[in-house]
Amino acid sequence: MIALPFHPSNAFTIDEVNANLPDLLRETEKAAEKVAGGRAKYTLMDKITPDGKLQVQQGIIAGCAGGCYSSVIEAANLLRGKSCGFGEFSLDVYPSSQPVFIDLARKGAVADLMAAGAIVKTAFCGPCFGAGDTPMHNGLSVRHTTRNFPNREGSKPGNGQMAAVALMDARSIAATAANGGILTSAEQYDCWGNVPEYNFDDTVYKARVYNGYGKADQAEELFDGPNIKPWPSMEALGENILLKVCSKILDEVTTTDELIPSGETSSFRSNPLGLAEFTLSRRDPEYVGRSKAVDKTERARVAGQNAAELDPALNAVYAAIAQIPGSENVDPASIEIGSMIYANKPGDGSAREQAASCQRVIGGLANITQDYATKRYRSNVMNWGMIPFHLKGEPDMIEVDDYIYVPGIRKIMDGDLSDIKAYVIKDGKPQEISLYIQDMTQNEREIVKAGCLINFNRNRKAK
Repeated sequence: MIALPFHPSNAFTIDEVNANLPDLLRETEKAAEKVAGGRAKYTLMDKITPDGKLQVQQGIIAGCAGGCYSSVIEAANLLRGKSCGFGEFSLDVYPSSQPVFIDLARKGAVADLMAAGAIVKTAFCGPCFGAGDTPMHNGLSVRHTTRNFPNREGSKPGNGQMAAVALMDARSIAATAANGGILTSAEQYDCWGNVPEYNFDDTVYKARVYNGYGKADQAEELFDGPNIKPWPSMEALGENILLKVCSKILDEVTTTDELIPSGETSSFRSNPLGLAEFTLSRRDPEYVGRSKAVDKTERARVAGQNAAELDPALNAVYAAIAQIPGSENVDPASIEIGSMIYANKPGDGSAREQAASCQRVIGGLANITQDYATKRYRSNVMNWGMIPFHLKGEPDMIEVDDYIYVPGIRKIMDGDLSDIKAYVIKDGKPQEISLYIQDMTQNEREIVKAGCLINFNRNRKAK
């Protein structure tokens, strides 16, 4: 099987692709035009050889999915005594852990791969999220890794550089490598299944990793480098909240790669605010500025200042809130202000919690969606103290820079979540919309009320 760019579900048999190359490659080029958005050009038809085969430029066997012991052994069994060639095709192999690497080396698999021209590297997630082995410009990479979402391999259409990944099993990548990069199915060979038993050896861990569980060495200090920063403090959920719409995404699905891009951003993974500067940078470059402005307003409110002095539009918003039955006497100083994203279905893809934390640390307080692409992303949203709203109906009334007021939200979090009244403030008037939240456990409710999981655990410890 092969999953052509730009999604794991875009799958065919390799034989089917080879039998229909022009048609399938033209369709993929059309998808690439949408991904590039005019910022770069990507072509595949020029990769069809004169005899009608597909020449790929790179092969990668890597990560927690592809670099496992059996995959690398199978690749070595095929490539033993063969050559990847000295053309444009290259093959990199990353065993999935140091113990796996040691056993592969002892069994000779590493030497077999290297003798065939493959570069064998230590365990690293880089090829999975664009921090290593970025393909050549206009290149096609075949990879046994986890996903092939747009630009996940590290290319930067904004800088004019575009590449793409097709997903394949390690055995078919080895078959392709044995043919100098010509797309080849593993079914063309019959050397499979000869996988000796894996021998786990934890010597490398005992030699390099201090096991301090239950016996911490208090005399040792941990040193923070200049790009390692603590998490900003998060406030508990207010009684009432005012959300400013800072992005509206109507795509069918929004991936975690779009919420917080991979690749060069990884150098900020220990710097929450530095990493957050990249939030939605590939999808909505204006989002960060909008959200940070909201966060600045909220911090002023918490400090006892008049938030409307920073955002004069709030005067009309507060006047509109006073028109809502039951909110006539609500003190504006008591209304928590935060940013929010509307997206039809966010969170598809990898499990990076930063997709939620990056929203939160620059003022994010909620998402409003039709659905969440994964339970995992929704859990991350709640763990970072954001409210996972769903919208009843279409988002026609919600636009960027609108304010949405949700009265009594803290009390609502203790009760029925199936029908939540909220109000979009437009032209000085509140317009009612209906929200809901799917079932939450009691702990999830308490985490959101506490402001984040860190606060929840700190509060629990204090008791």
